[in-house]
Amino acid sequence: MENLTFGFDVPENEPVRDYAPGSDERARLKVELGEQSGTVVEVPLVINGKPVYSGKTQQVVMPCEHGHILARVHQAGERDVAAAIDAAVRAREAWSNTPFAERAAVMLRAADLLAGPDRQAINAATMLGQGKSVHQAETDAACETIDYLRYNVHFASQIYAQQPRSVRGQLNRVEYRPLEGFVLAVSPFNFTAVASNLNMAPVLMGNTTVWKPAGTAVLSNYHLLRVFTEAGLPPGVVNFLPGSGKLVAAQALAHRDFGGLHFTGSNATFDSLWKGISEQIGKYRSYPRIVGETGGKDFIFAHASADPKAVAAAIVRGAFEYQGQKCSAASRAYVSKSVWKAVRDSVVEMLSRVKVGDVRDFGNFMNAVIDEPAFDKTMRYIGMSREAPDIEFVFGGTGDKSVGYYVQPTVLRTENPRYATMQEEIFGPVITVYVYDDRKFEETLSLCNSTSPYALTGSIFATDRAAISAASQALRYAAGNFYVNDKPTGAMIGLQPFGGSRGSGTNDKAGGPLNLLRWVSPRTLKETFVPATAFEYPFMQPDLDISASTIQRPIVRK
Repeated sequence: MENLTFGFDVPENEPVRDYAPGSDERARLKVELGEQSGTVVEVPLVINGKPVYSGKTQQVVMPCEHGHILARVHQAGERDVAAAIDAAVRAREAWSNTPFAERAAVMLRAADLLAGPDRQAINAATMLGQGKSVHQAETDAACETIDYLRYNVHFASQIYAQQPRSVRGQLNRVEYRPLEGFVLAVSPFNFTAVASNLNMAPVLMGNTTVWKPAGTAVLSNYHLLRVFTEAGLPPGVVNFLPGSGKLVAAQALAHRDFGGLHFTGSNATFDSLWKGISEQIGKYRSYPRIVGETGGKDFIFAHASADPKAVAAAIVRGAFEYQGQKCSAASRAYVSKSVWKAVRDSVVEMLSRVKVGDVRDFGNFMNAVIDEPAFDKTMRYIGMSREAPDIEFVFGGTGDKSVGYYVQPTVLRTENPRYATMQEEIFGPVITVYVYDDRKFEETLSLCNSTSPYALTGSIFATDRAAISAASQALRYAAGNFYVNDKPTGAMIGLQPFGGSRGSGTNDKAGGPLNLLRWVSPRTLKETFVPATAFEYPFMQPDLDISASTIQRPIVRK
C-alpha cells in the first residue's frame, strides 16, 4: 500500500436536490425539521475526541422564532482551551504521518455520509439554527460541503504529484510537510460548508486544528463534527471549542506551537487576530500562516445594453437570498439611466411576490436574519436612510422582531454614489442603487472601483462586448470573483475558486489548490548516487608548461 501513488480524478459537483412537492427528499426533510425543532440538544466541547461538559452554557435559538430553544451549548474555559491545544499538538505527529490515501479516505467517506444518511440532518440544523431556506441550506450545508471534501482530495493529489526533474546521477523530490504546529480555525455563522472547510482543508494536508465555531451556528457545526468522527477522523485532530472567541484566540495565539490561522468573519476580528500574531511573532516555532476571508460590498453594474429583466433577477437573488447575509451578496448597484425604469419595475414586481417568514414554510423566499444585533444594525441603516435627503425608498424598509428577526427586502436609490450604504457593509437585505448617465460609463466604472474598501465579488451586465471588456479591465482589482451577466453570488467549488483582496481578505481561493498550498511547508530532497570523494575542482589544477612558440595566434586579415 505504501508503494502506491494515488491520483484522484476530478469529481462531479454534488447535484442540488429541488425538494419539489411529493418528492422523497422533501418528505424526509420535513420529518427531520419536526424532530430537530422538537428537541433541545446539549452540545459539549469535544477535546481529544471526548465530550466535555463545562457546566457554563448558552442557548441557541431559532432566528425565525427566537423564543424557541434548539440547543444548550457548553462554553470553553481557560483549562478547556489549554487542553484542546495540547490535544492538537499531541495528535499532530501521528496524523501528519498518516498516508495521504488514508487521510483522503476520511474526507471521501464524510462526503458520502453527507450525501446520503446525514444529508437531511445537516440541512435541517442549518435551516433551523442559521435561518436558511431549504434551497440555501441544500446548496451550502449539503452540496458545497460535499464538494469541498471531494475536490480538495483531487487538488491535494495534484499538489503531491508536482515534483522536480531528476537528472543523471541524482534523485530530486519535494515533500509537502504539514505545518509545524496546530491551526486555529475560526468559522462564521453564515456558511456550514465554510465551517467544514476551515478545518478539513488543513486537516487533509496533515494538520490538526482547534476550532472556534460561531455561537449561532453551533448546532450544524456539531453535526459536522459527528460526521467527521463517524468517517474515521482520529481523536485530537479537530478539537471543538464553542465559547468566547477572545478567550480561545488569546491562548491559541500565545502558544509556541501556533502554526496558522484559517478564518472567515468580520474585518475587525481578523485585524485584531493579525495584530495579536504580529505582537508575539518572536515566540513561534515558525512564522504562522494567516489565511482569511472577511467583508464585502459587492456590486452589480448594468450597462445601457443590459437586459433589464436579467439585471432585476440578479438584484433580487443576489441581494436577498439568505437575507443578504452572504459575503458575496450584492449590496450596491450601478444602473444605466436608459435601463433603470425597466429594471426598477421588474425588481418591484418580483419583490411584491417575495414572501418572508419561517424556514419551515417552503413557500418563503426569505427568512430571518441571524440574531437581534444583526436585525438592529440593519434597521439602523434603514432608519438613517429615511432621514437622508438624497435617498428614495424603491421597496421595503420595514422590519419586525417580535417573533423572529424579520427584515423586509429593501431597495434604496441614492443621488450620492458615496452614501454610507454604498460603501459600508450592512450584511442584511438592503441594496442601494446609483443611476448613472449613459455617457459616464467609464467614469462610473472608476467610481465603482474606488468607492468601497472591499474587493470580493462583482458583476457586469451588458450585451455590448466592448462594454464587458472595458468593465472587466477597469474593475480588475475590484473583485476577486467577477461575473459577466450573472449575479455575484453562488461560486461553485472546482469551478470558481472563491476569495477577494483589499479589505476582503488574503485571497487564497477556497475551493481550489491555492488554499491547500497554504497548509503545507515544502521540503526539497536531493540524493546523489555517487558522491564526490575530493574537494578539488578541475579549475584548481596548475597551468600546463606551454612554450610561446606552440601557441597559435589568431590570423589578422587586412
